[in-house]
Amino acid sequence: MKNESFFDKGYKKAYLELSNGIKLEGKAIGADVSVSGEMVFNTGMLGYSEAMTDPSYWGQILVFSFCLIGNYGIPFPENGDFFSSQGHESSSIKTQGIIVSDIYSGCHHHDRGISLEDWMKKQDVPGIAGIDTRYLVQTIRESGNLWGRIVPEGAKPQNKSKFEFLKHFEDGEYVDPSKFNLMPSVSTKERQIIGRGSKKVAVIDCGAKWNIMRMLIERGCEVEVLPWDTDFSTVKCDGWVISNGPGDPKNTADLVERIKKDVLTSNKPILGICLGHQLLALASGAKTKRLSHGHRSHNQPVFSLPDKKAYMSSQNHRYAVEKNSIQAGWELWFENANDDSVEGLKHKTKPFMSVQFHPEASSGPNDTSWIMDKLVGLL
Repeated sequence: MKNESFFDKGYKKAYLELSNGIKLEGKAIGADVSVSGEMVFNTGMLGYSEAMTDPSYWGQILVFSFCLIGNYGIPFPENGDFFSSQGHESSSIKTQGIIVSDIYSGCHHHDRGISLEDWMKKQDVPGIAGIDTRYLVQTIRESGNLWGRIVPEGAKPQNKSKFEFLKHFEDGEYVDPSKFNLMPSVSTKERQIIGRGSKKVAVIDCGAKWNIMRMLIERGCEVEVLPWDTDFSTVKCDGWVISNGPGDPKNTADLVERIKKDVLTSNKPILGICLGHQLLALASGAKTKRLSHGHRSHNQPVFSLPDKKAYMSSQNHRYAVEKNSIQAGWELWFENANDDSVEGLKHKTKPFMSVQFHPEASSGPNDTSWIMDKLVGLL
C-alpha cells in the first residue's frame, strides 16, 4: 500500500514562529487554528497517542523527532472503561499542537481507531508537517527556554475556553503555561474509587497518567483518585501516590503545605512521580529550580544509588530538585547520568520515595516498573 503522507496531498502552508526569532515553514495538519505554547520534544518511534494525551504536556507544543508519526493510527478511547483504554493517558489531547517531519494519514490499528489527523481535527488541535524536526529538537535543546506559535495560513485564533490559563494571554502572544497554577485544569473534579483489592492507594491527581492507576489495579490495589484540592486529612488509605503533572511545582497554591501537613505525617508509604517528586521534595523542605535544559525523551539514563545500577527512563520536565537542598533524613536515590541532576529521593527510615522519571511509562522504557512493585510491597 502506498504511504499516505502529507507530500501526496494538497495541504496549505503553516508557520512555526519561535520566541528566538526563527520562523519555519511547513504544511498545516489537524485543526485550522493558531496556538502557542512551550516548545518540547519526544524521541519515541511509537507512543504518540500516549504522549499527546499525557497531562504533563498540558499547554505545550510537542515536537516528534522520529521521521514518520501516525503510521498505525489512534486506538479508540471508548475501548475499555475510563482507566483501561490502552493507548491513551487521559480522555483528550493535552498538547497545544504537534510538529512532525511526515504524517501518515491512514489507520491500521488493531483496535479499529482513526487516523492521527482525523483525531486532531475532532479535538481542535493543530500541527505542522514537513519541518526538519531533528534540527528543531537541537534548537530547543540549545535555546533552553523556548516558546512557539503554530500559525496556519488564514487560521482562526484558538478557543481560549479549552485551556483555562489561556485567558491570561492575548492573541499572538507567546504562551508560557508554567506561570500559572495548572492543577484545576488537569485534576479530576470528584473523588473516584476504582478497582478492588485488600490494600487501598490514594492517588493525588495533579494530572495523573491513566497508566499509574492501571498498574496499581493490576497489582491488586483499590485506588481512590483525589482532586488536587482534597482535604487529605479525610482520606483513609494504606499508601499514597503523588502523581505527575504539568507546570512549576511552586505554582500549585497550598498543595505543598497540605502534603506536608496530612500526607507526610500519616507515615504511610508514599511514591511521588515527576511533578509529584518535586512536590514531595518541597514538602520535605528541599528546593526546586528551573533547568536551563529540560529533560525530554524516552531514553534518559539514570543511576540508582548507592548500587549505581543503570536504567533507561521516560521523562518530560523542566524543573528539578536542588541537590544541595536535600534535607536531613532524606537521601539521593537516583541521579541523571548526563548531568548528575536529582532523579529520585527516599527517606532513610520512613517508607517515602519519589522519582523524577516515569516508572509507569506505557509508551517509553519499562526498566523502572519495579518501583510500582516496591510501593505495593510496602503497603
